[in-house]
Amino acid sequence: MHDRPFRAFYKMRYGCSAGHALHAELSDWILDGVAVREILKLRFDALAGYARDPRAVLSGEEVAYFEDEGGTILGMLIRDRSDNDFSGMAFGRDKKLRFRWTSMTDFFQEPEQARDALAELVADLLEKPDEFHHQGDEVGAPVDFFTPLHAPEALHPDYMKVATEGVFSPARGIIEPMMRWHEDLDGNFVEQFQSTAFDQRVWELYLFATLTELGFRLDADHAVPDFIGRSLRGEVAIEAVTVGPTRMGAQIVPQPPIETVEQQHAYLNDYMPIKFGSPLFSKLRKRYWEQPQIAGMPLIFAVADFSSPGSMVYTRSALERYLYGYDYTADQDEQGNVIAIPAKLTEHRWGDKVIPSGFFDIPDAQYISAVISTSAGTISKFNRMGVVGGFGAGDVLMIREGTCIDRDSGATHPLVFKAVVNAPGYRESWGEGLNVYHNPHANIPLSDNLFPSAAHHRCDGDGNWATEAPDFHPLASRTQLFGGVDVANALAEMDGPAIRFWKHSQGEAD
Repeated sequence: MHDRPFRAFYKMRYGCSAGHALHAELSDWILDGVAVREILKLRFDALAGYARDPRAVLSGEEVAYFEDEGGTILGMLIRDRSDNDFSGMAFGRDKKLRFRWTSMTDFFQEPEQARDALAELVADLLEKPDEFHHQGDEVGAPVDFFTPLHAPEALHPDYMKVATEGVFSPARGIIEPMMRWHEDLDGNFVEQFQSTAFDQRVWELYLFATLTELGFRLDADHAVPDFIGRSLRGEVAIEAVTVGPTRMGAQIVPQPPIETVEQQHAYLNDYMPIKFGSPLFSKLRKRYWEQPQIAGMPLIFAVADFSSPGSMVYTRSALERYLYGYDYTADQDEQGNVIAIPAKLTEHRWGDKVIPSGFFDIPDAQYISAVISTSAGTISKFNRMGVVGGFGAGDVLMIREGTCIDRDSGATHPLVFKAVVNAPGYRESWGEGLNVYHNPHANIPLSDNLFPSAAHHRCDGDGNWATEAPDFHPLASRTQLFGGVDVANALAEMDGPAIRFWKHSQGEAD
């Protein structure tokens, strides 16, 4: 009787729910000669989270996650919300190598009892043939993401780095199980990831992981727009947008120089707004809101800047400038507090190119509920998440440095932070650093609840800006990679917390 709702929910394909560790620290134990270890939710979700239905959270609370030492069987401890008792679930690989629910234990009054029963179940399942976990509904062969589909000269250089270099083994480790769940509705995702559209496909993978983390069950029946998600919080439709480099035929035109302050201002005030404007306007002309499958849903454009190497780290202000069509100058009020004085923009001009400013003000933009963006939708994100989730060779040390929102009301600059990604206290989520820019004229406003881990930005018709953000909201960061490292040794020699913060103009940590 107990297992029916859980069996139904966890045999489904998509979804997400919350959970916490059984212990303050993750633990290993051996029962009947089988070694089982407790793992982070991040690792479980990367391997099996796509098999979870969002409604599962209504019936059960996820308490802890486990894996046998060979990585053959996964386990989950749940608490029945109605009876307040505990059970263990086991997940094995189906015919397409996707971890899915296969069996569960009885229910027990104490979580430790359910944990031990789960370990016994894992031991039993390790004796079963692979076919025991096959579901009978698998179609096609397992996705083999990193086997080249092209001759070496046709492969994207960034793909080659990720596929072959040791410092990217965590990214490979977390992408492989993810791609076994990703539905390639266009039929060319892997081919383009390896060759002509590496950045665009990484951006879509990031959105796929983030939406799953946020509890959305993704529509696998429609290729347009890129994502249709349904969760307990609501529905959303998302079209991915990328800003690429300027090309003259097959040749990439270098970005303009940004060596002087004047050049930097021109680049951010006009050049990049035009770069953002071109693909956003092109997407607007496709009129996605007329698609019957997303009728009544908020429609979002998810934009990422790949116009030049690392450009997404410093072009956020250009996107904000273009979306709302406002410039700001700093001033002081009567109490001496720094305030921003808005000035409405009419256009952006670069050479012979001129576009109107204020994307949300142009005709038909009222059908776009919001634009979302982040500087983190890159392969570095996958590499960091891979380390946190325990993927990869285990010999890659990562140091992350960047800026984040300073919650001090009088702050005029962001905080600077530095983090050791491998440190036990370091945590990161897919949604961390995501920015949601709400359209003040939207026909269907977007609820903040759909993206609870993001920063939400609003700007009214007078240019008044308001932001609601999590306590830690990174604006941009870079990750240094050190391969072939004895990570345990390196961590033993480090002092202090996993992440430290500095004021922009200070030299000492806060």
